[in-house]
Amino acid sequence: MKKVSIIGGGIIGLTSAYYLAKEGYEVVVFDKSDMNDGCSYGNAGMIVPSHIIPLAQPGMIAQGIKWMFNSQSPFYVKPRLNTTLMKWGMQFYKHANLSHVQKAMPALCDLSLLSKELYQDFARESSSFFYEEKGLLMLYKTDKTGEEIHHEGKLAEELGLKVDFLSKEEVSNLEKGTATNVIGGVHYKSDAHVYPQKFMQFIKEELQKLDVKIYSHTTVTNFVLKNNAVAEIVTDKGSFTTDEVVLAAGSWSPEIAGKLNINISILPGKGYSFTLKDQDHKPSIPSILCEGKVAVTPMNRDIRFGGTMEITHTNDTKINQNRVQGIVNSINDFYPELKIEMPEEKDIWYGFRPCTPSGMPIIARDKKLKNLTLVTGHAMMGLSLAPATGKIVSEIISEKPTSVKTEMFQF
Repeated sequence: MKKVSIIGGGIIGLTSAYYLAKEGYEVVVFDKSDMNDGCSYGNAGMIVPSHIIPLAQPGMIAQGIKWMFNSQSPFYVKPRLNTTLMKWGMQFYKHANLSHVQKAMPALCDLSLLSKELYQDFARESSSFFYEEKGLLMLYKTDKTGEEIHHEGKLAEELGLKVDFLSKEEVSNLEKGTATNVIGGVHYKSDAHVYPQKFMQFIKEELQKLDVKIYSHTTVTNFVLKNNAVAEIVTDKGSFTTDEVVLAAGSWSPEIAGKLNINISILPGKGYSFTLKDQDHKPSIPSILCEGKVAVTPMNRDIRFGGTMEITHTNDTKINQNRVQGIVNSINDFYPELKIEMPEEKDIWYGFRPCTPSGMPIIARDKKLKNLTLVTGHAMMGLSLAPATGKIVSEIISEKPTSVKTEMFQF
């Protein structure tokens, strides 16, 4: 039985472990954390076939430059003299065009729809992670944003997604949980959501049943190579032989890949969220507050608010209160009845989303090391795309045809 070692115990690593174990492989997972935090836990829990346009898109550079001068803006690049940042920025600039977006959209849509099907399979096994299909409401307050959101909705319709274009009145008829201060909305009916912590708990329990070994608090320090392949993974807890390696370490993937002389262009996009528990009065439908780029997700009795994309580095562990204040301001602007207060620092979660300059995830065999598969760069869509990614990883390693085309996910 072939042994597959997965580096990274976030949702991408764990779903890869699940589908590989189902294929009959002996699977081990290594993660340097206790695996109870990280991007897979504090995200908005949205499963979003609607998100067909990558971060690298026309107009994003100009918008980003404007936002850089506002400490509460939704997107921010921490200015610093750094060759990695400069190279990433140049690549982002090259990808921010219509041709790239047109190629990316069907690839992202197919991957997302596969993921949603696989989430439905999981939900048939367990209701513990509160999978719901209420769609996603894109709410807007200005005509300019409305035009952009309508245009994106039409593109999604062309790809076969179900979309409703709503007036102000239709939004308030649909969103019964609380009043909305908007001029309209677009309802993506194909979208769904889960409670991320609960899903992570569920998948860990499934891996236990499948005899997957998980080594938390274990840092990968080096590799032993033989015949153009990784023969051993060296960690601070000892060395482990392996037949296959899956690198799924999110924002830390470039650092680990560097030990193999592989250069992956990824920068962490820092995001924040906070969760209010046991709320009777809350929005009932997952929404994006478009002008503020704030995600709002009801999760059973709780509600989670998340937002901002701050391109930074993984040592940036300080909570930027201004950015959280920007999220709070947006919520109160869109939902005037909620009267949300600034959360205490201990209640603010942050995580690093791994962002490629193309805005596309990497799901690919390495070209030099024959037993290495790279799976990273899912940015804010890690949870949404995880099951499909995990399934494709198992297909790549089993040398089977992949469930969706992967040309756009190379690096």
